[in-house]
Amino acid sequence: METQTTSRPKRERPKAIRLSDAAAARIREIMANADGKYLGVRVGVENGGCAGMSYTMDYAEAAQPFEEVVEDKGVKVFIDPKAIMFLIGTEMDFVTEKFGARFTFNNPNQTAACGCGESVAITPAKLD
Repeated sequence: METQTTSRPKRERPKAIRLSDAAAARIREIMANADGKYLGVRVGVENGGCAGMSYTMDYAEAAQPFEEVVEDKGVKVFIDPKAIMFLIGTEMDFVTEKFGARFTFNNPNQTAACGCGESVAITPAKLD
């Protein structure tokens, strides 16, 4: 009896983080003003603040070992390897308010936030 193998199309791996249209537009604007010095932005989390953790953002001049690089809507986001499990499923947005503008993180893994808005409590994403 002959066995027949069927080739399934590869399912795209879900991105660790997605960008809203506003966040992508703002990052494109930042990169355009950087004169080619940076490849994108680096996103991570660090311990600190009254709720336990804070999101971090910085310019990315080059990929670091073990970083995940997400390309979304024409921009690159470099994710600190220690942060990946905390960021899975997150949408990064850019909001403009009456007294300023800022990046925000709509994170399904976030369990609490402090009153000042500077820190959050995040649990690692569960693997299916």
